[in-house]
Amino acid sequence: MLLILFVSVIAFNRITQTHKVYLAFHFIMMLWPLGQLAVKMTDIVHYQLLFVNMSFIGMGMLGPGWLVFVFFLTGRAAQLNLRRLLLYISPAVLCVIGAMWNPQELFIAPVEGNYFHRLYGPLFWLLLLIQFAYFFTALMSMFHALKSVNSINQRKQLATALIGIFVLTGFGLLDVLINVLLVQWLPVVPGLLAIGILLSDVCFVIAIYRFGISDILSMAQRDIFEHMTTGIIVVDENGKILEVNKGASPFVQTIKGETFEMEKLLTPLQAQGEVYEFLYRYIHHPYEKMQMEFSLQENAGKHVSIQISPVLDDRKTLLGRIITFHDVTELRKLVVEMNRKNEALHERNLELITIQEELFRVNQKLEQMAVTDGLTGCYNRRYLMQQLEHEVLLNMRYHIPFAIFLFDIDHFKQINDKYGHIVGDEVLKSTADIVRTKLRRTDILARYGGEEFTIYLPHTNREQSELLAERIMQAVGDNWVDAGTEKVHVTISMGVLTESSEELSFEDPKEYMREVFSSADSALYQAKNEGRNRVVMAL
Repeated sequence: MLLILFVSVIAFNRITQTHKVYLAFHFIMMLWPLGQLAVKMTDIVHYQLLFVNMSFIGMGMLGPGWLVFVFFLTGRAAQLNLRRLLLYISPAVLCVIGAMWNPQELFIAPVEGNYFHRLYGPLFWLLLLIQFAYFFTALMSMFHALKSVNSINQRKQLATALIGIFVLTGFGLLDVLINVLLVQWLPVVPGLLAIGILLSDVCFVIAIYRFGISDILSMAQRDIFEHMTTGIIVVDENGKILEVNKGASPFVQTIKGETFEMEKLLTPLQAQGEVYEFLYRYIHHPYEKMQMEFSLQENAGKHVSIQISPVLDDRKTLLGRIITFHDVTELRKLVVEMNRKNEALHERNLELITIQEELFRVNQKLEQMAVTDGLTGCYNRRYLMQQLEHEVLLNMRYHIPFAIFLFDIDHFKQINDKYGHIVGDEVLKSTADIVRTKLRRTDILARYGGEEFTIYLPHTNREQSELLAERIMQAVGDNWVDAGTEKVHVTISMGVLTESSEELSFEDPKEYMREVFSSADSALYQAKNEGRNRVVMAL
């Protein structure tokens, strides 16, 4: 039955590297039942011993065979270099040698002159212990692989194979228990281990037939690897070439099994600056990823990008490196052309930025002109009314008191008539500058019209506004304006309106502002009628 399964795997599967490893493992499994059968078919002790040795050779190599098969089944075959493989199988090989040598019958001894029945010595138990150590290691590796695998098919494949190893281990333990340890008390049950081998092999064949996706992927990966235009060379930790595809031939002439000589490839290029540093890192820092672009000596117009990536195992041990070669000649030409266009575009962008900055300055100036009075630098009446409509709504919502000052320069027409409009303009500018020095940043000073000005003061109650109005009157009165050989002294008359937070209530802000300025204007006229140069508080 094992032979039938062996033939069916060969007949119905495309033989990949994983299949080859499995078939070798399958062949080892066949040795035990074959040897046990052959022992029963001869009475010649010499031949019996030969067949017994063949059986135990098969049993002794089951453990390492299974462990190696697990490495391929879980996709970690790259970790198996020759040194590690020899290390893994050496305990089993030594035990098998001890079994075949059988010094002083320390492994097995015949009973009644033949090997139908046998006595087992300490070397047998050592072989058995080592086998279970192999199976335990393989089990741990399978459990670890099951946790890290995302593919459902691959998980099913590993789970099916895992059932197989449990079956094999279980029947092996049962065989040792019944046919070796309890042989004096229980009847011998022949073929227990053989049945376990058969059932476990059925699990392995099912895993290959139904869930052999990893083999399909490995074949697809192999085809992709061979037909890629990118040159790929895979080397081990000593630089020996493990794989090389056809895409590498335009860049470097090498074959599988040779030692890849990076120094030989790059030595003619060391005049290109960074090549020496790249070569130094390649030799002394094998764990680093690195990349460099260079021009081939025999074809100066051809540019090649070489990239090197380390291959590490789970313990960050270096297993080898992957070296890739990319022809970037066309890309380099595109980059050069793109850089040239970018430079031209950058120059045009600089011109546009200059134009934009000039437009921004002009717009700022226009915006400033739109909201300010050109002579005094104060805000104009239009800007003031727009701001106040918004401000009074906030004041009403949050119960903020505010004040409105409305003032004009006393006898300003006489100044114009006596000294001329140029001096009159200077008086307006000087008065606005003096008033501005007495205000806060949040206050708004605006030219209301002609020689008339208004001030909006948020967060200001009646006492504060009366105090500030007197200070402004005082400052303006102390100011003198040059008028040629003379100095002009002016005074102002001011009407002040304050709104407390409790009394502030309205529906239409525009109508409310008309009422506010009407009240302030009445107070201003009252100040003028009472002799000018004074402040009148509106009721």
